[in-house]
Amino acid sequence: MPVVTSVINLKGGVGKTTVTIALAHYLAVEHGQRVLIVDLDPQTNATISLINERRWRERDQRGQSLYQLFKDWLDNTHEFDITQAIVPRTSNVMGGIPGMDLLSSSIRLHKLQDKITKAADMDEFRDGSVYTLRSAMAPIMQQYDHILIDCPPNLGIITLNGIAISRYFLIPVVPDILSTLGVPLVLDRMADFALRARHEIYGLGIVVSRFRPQSRLHKQTVQDMRRDVIPGIHPPVFETVIYEASEVAEAADIDADVANLRQKFGGAGPHRQFSALAREYLHQVSG
Repeated sequence: MPVVTSVINLKGGVGKTTVTIALAHYLAVEHGQRVLIVDLDPQTNATISLINERRWRERDQRGQSLYQLFKDWLDNTHEFDITQAIVPRTSNVMGGIPGMDLLSSSIRLHKLQDKITKAADMDEFRDGSVYTLRSAMAPIMQQYDHILIDCPPNLGIITLNGIAISRYFLIPVVPDILSTLGVPLVLDRMADFALRARHEIYGLGIVVSRFRPQSRLHKQTVQDMRRDVIPGIHPPVFETVIYEASEVAEAADIDADVANLRQKFGGAGPHRQFSALAREYLHQVSG
């Protein structure tokens, strides 16, 4: 079975999608892993970082996005086909990376979230609403070594579909007060869901993202986070720290052809950091 990890934070702007996309690239290219990125976020940032907008819109209109999957659940229809929805060889690195695939999101998921929540059994999940994604993905799970799920900044029913198939969750944070305050809430909600859904899921770790080394607050916050970790209660803080860099933001430009990961993510600094993150991630999930 693949290693399935949800990447989540209840606050936006913490580098969640960047961490997901970069981790997928480095696992696939540097470690030869077969990786599927599942974009559950209606903002579609991961999707349009991996395929161009025209291609995404065409696929979305043909029912080849997660919008169709959740619409099927609401309408009791069966239009979604997981084998058609998977986008193979994504990215603009080397014309597309073999073994790095995408299950794309849709901005139309915004329209469904409230309807799904109202129709779902949010106490015991006996209606299967939280297992819609798991059921759809069952035929293709064995094709991958790793599945990375880019979750929305909430714990609604669509996010819980990702959590329900995950063995682990990863929390990217910017080392400031607002970003780190959300971590205990994520941990509490994960524990509550695990209990109600009878599903084991483990906090793999916290990844410090968009770190500014010149910031006294950032440095002090990272020190405090590492000091306050209680083994067995709080997930560890990854040793790898992702620095804030303009080149990382520019990596989302899917229309610019690039030859390698260093060119994609920008220079020696970000390249080394994301490479180290992938190595540390592999060490954590194999430990």
